Amino acid sequence: MTNWLRENRGFIVFILLFGVFRTAIADWNPIPSGSMRPNLLEGDVVFVNRLAYDLKLPLTDVILAHLGEPRRGDIVTFTSPADGKRLIKRLVALPGDLVEMRDKQLLINGVKADYKMLDAAIEPMGDGASLPVLHLTERWGNDQRSIQWLPELSRASGFGPVVIPRDQFLMLGDNRDNSADSRYIGFIPRQALIGRAERILVSAAILDDWMPRIGRFGKSLY
Repeated sequence: MTNWLRENRGFIVFILLFGVFRTAIADWNPIPSGSMRPNLLEGDVVFVNRLAYDLKLPLTDVILAHLGEPRRGDIVTFTSPADGKRLIKRLVALPGDLVEMRDKQLLINGVKADYKMLDAAIEPMGDGASLPVLHLTERWGNDQRSIQWLPELSRASGFGPVVIPRDQFLMLGDNRDNSADSRYIGFIPRQALIGRAERILVSAAILDDWMPRIGRFGKSLY
């Protein structure tokens, strides 16, 4: 055993450093579902900045130092409080915000978001199935994003009003009618935040022919 460790110490050090890098500094996250359509597609792989908010002890959720503050509009990876799975959603509301959704439309601190229709489209669902969708812009203050509504599927069109507790955040999928987000799993504590998704690294059409989507390579998420 001692000889094996000596002969492979370089590889062991590499694995340890790689593990520290992925769990404390930067990471990548494959997108397995359509909950962030139209901005993130199944088959995208995004770069995650783990130092955007906190410095954590590697391999744990222990916060050593705060490095930055989460902002409305950030695309965030986090650990689900429901089942411990890693999720990626849009940060919509901050601690202390009063939030309500009426007929799919957000109100934050009494101010209603502004919506503008972009287009209607047909979205692939896999196995040859498809679904009509509506694409819109959603603007609240200086924060603007594209979102998606499914006119034939409305799982959670309204909630609240609720006040976001201290050190917790409201996360929603951009695909508002097809996302298991804070409407189902509750608010997300800061300790559960993993990092901020900043860029699409690579992408492939996993619901179709698995061809690379070259036009999405390197695409910024801001």
